[in-house]
Order: sequence, then structure tokens, then C-alpha cells
Amino acid sequence: MRNLIFFFLLLPSFVASQYTLTIKAEGIQSSDGYIAVGVYNTDATFLKDGKTFAGVFEPSKERTTTITISDLEEGTYAVSIFHDKNGNKELDKNFMGIPKEPVAFSKAKMKTFGPPGFEECSFRLTSDYEIKIPFN
Repeated sequence: MRNLIFFFLLLPSFVASQYTLTIKAEGIQSSDGYIAVGVYNTDATFLKDGKTFAGVFEPSKERTTTITISDLEEGTYAVSIFHDKNGNKELDKNFMGIPKEPVAFSKAKMKTFGPPGFEECSFRLTSDYEIKIPFN
């Protein structure tokens, strides 16, 4: 019985804290399609197809769409979003691989010759967190 009590006293220190990330996608020009969100937790997986740590498609709302990602552990994350205007759940690109749909990132903007890196977009999650990501 004493071991069981000891286990329950120590249990909270072994359980990782879970946090909620609230993303406010701003500057959306229409309510067509979805706002696609990709959450990444490493440089090696950042912006790689099928390598998101967490992701969601939320129906688009004109001006601002709020997306909530729950149950994230403390750590470093970066977010990419795009407005999937035609609702095909894919980022449409031209023949050169340049996005044809609006794209935005946490803490950084698209560069002249490609997207920003993980470090430029990353932030530390240590509690519930809200981030605004504008489409420019």
C-alpha cells in the first residue's frame, strides 16, 4: 500500500504538461476553402510533405480564422499555414514550385527565393500560447 501511495505522489512529476496553441490566421480575403495548419517540432521535418507534428484543416472565415491545437507538450515549434482556396486540401503550386495560394509562417515571412527556415519561425511553448499569423 505504501508503494502505491508513493507512486501517486510522484505521478504528476512524470506526466508531461499539455498546452494549447491558438493560431489566429489574419488577412484572409474570402471564406472559400480551408485554412491549413502545419505544426513542426524539428528543423529536419519543417515544411516536408507528410512530416507535420500536428496539423488541421479549418474552414476558412473571411478576415480572421481561429485554429486551436491541443495537447502539445512543452517544446520548440514552428507553424506554417496556407489558404486552401479551392478546398482540395493541397497547396497548389505553379510549374516552378511557387505557391499559387497564400502562405504564411509563425514569426517570419516568405523570402524572395523560398520559405523561411525552422529557426526563423520557431517559438518556445511553455504554457498555453496564442499567435497571430498574418497573410501579407
